[in-house]
Amino acid sequence: MKAGKRTAKPVLAAGGIVVRDAPEPRIAIVRLRKDKAWVLPKGKLKENEDALAAAKREVLEETGHEVSVHEFLGSMSQAAGGRPKIVQFWRMQAVGGPVRKLMRDVRSVKWLPLDEAIETLTHVHEQAFLASVGPTAIEAATQSASTIPAEPIEPLARDATAEPTASESLVERIKAWFRP
Repeated sequence: MKAGKRTAKPVLAAGGIVVRDAPEPRIAIVRLRKDKAWVLPKGKLKENEDALAAAKREVLEETGHEVSVHEFLGSMSQAAGGRPKIVQFWRMQAVGGPVRKLMRDVRSVKWLPLDEAIETLTHVHEQAFLASVGPTAIEAATQSASTIPAEPIEPLARDATAEPTASESLVERIKAWFRP
């Protein structure tokens, strides 16, 4: 790197993989007004805001639902206007029905089964991320449906001998795309 050249400061953001109880658990995805993209609920941190508080605030603004926050699921990064954008995600459980209108930037919210949510997302990096953490989020939400812990818990380990799901097949397709 040349002397004097500075690395762009990353944009920090946070969001949630929001699960709603149903006979088949549903994942929230939101449609943006600006570019009509289907995305995971997330947004930039405000000055001096911690990532967990930002995630909860952004999910409320974009889905209209209060949530209980559970384990940290991971981070993803992408380019955003020439700067790296790092987004942290937690598993969240929708509590009751909507409590507020969606923010102006969001056209609508859909609650979809995991595989359909993955396929509906507009951006490949979000599809890959949800395919990776979605099964863990669904499993944890199903296990905690009757009791919601007050403290975050560690992510659940996945059984390595289990048959791959459709979301894992997507991950394999994405990995194959990157292979030479």
